[in-house]
Amino acid sequence: MIRPVRVLIADDQALLRTGFRLLIESVPDLTVAGEAVSGDQAVELALRLRPDVVLMDIRMPGTDGLEATRRICADPGAADTRVLVLTTFDLDEYVYAALCGGASGFLLKDILPADLLTALRVVASGDALLAPTVTRRLIHEFAARHEPRPRLARELAGVTPREREVLRLVARGLPNPVIAEHLGLSIATVKTHVRRLLSKLQAHDRAQLVVIAYETGLVTAGDMPPVHRHSPGLGRLA
Repeated sequence: MIRPVRVLIADDQALLRTGFRLLIESVPDLTVAGEAVSGDQAVELALRLRPDVVLMDIRMPGTDGLEATRRICADPGAADTRVLVLTTFDLDEYVYAALCGGASGFLLKDILPADLLTALRVVASGDALLAPTVTRRLIHEFAARHEPRPRLARELAGVTPREREVLRLVARGLPNPVIAEHLGLSIATVKTHVRRLLSKLQAHDRAQLVVIAYETGLVTAGDMPPVHRHSPGLGRLA
């Protein structure tokens, strides 16, 4: 029997936590590992319970969700835990901070219940996911606002030319099947390249590959095709 995905809910509003718990536990492949009412408690429970996914609110008393995300993702004890940020605030600064802090997803609280369940599964599997209302704008603004960092650029020295091609396309928001078609490769080969990139660049997941590609200048603001979407409710970098 497959173990259900364990979710830690971090939100300071009791009503929302209850709603999330009821939704998550309405399906057999997801379960609630615990609940946190603050960023500090989210960090403590994430390190103690080691859930598969933390469903993280941003605005909480004391340590906010962004700082809690950074602390969780930076701790080796939570290496297998992914953070999915869920908020009512559609602000670029929050998205940048969440992704740079290690979050694997960023969604708004107006998401449909079924799409939230899908998002938890997607993030738990190691993919990255963003709300469609922010995906293209995020990528464009991230590229426009951030200057390449020479130190990080040197970290690409061990990346092969083919892996750089794959990284460029990942950073542009294209899914594996589209990357495979574009480069004339099999999907399995693209997946292998992505796994090697994650290892070589010590990236938490595909969202972090996007950050690295822009921070090193490998992809620029003018390098922007439409972002592929896998479902009406979700924008997926997979």
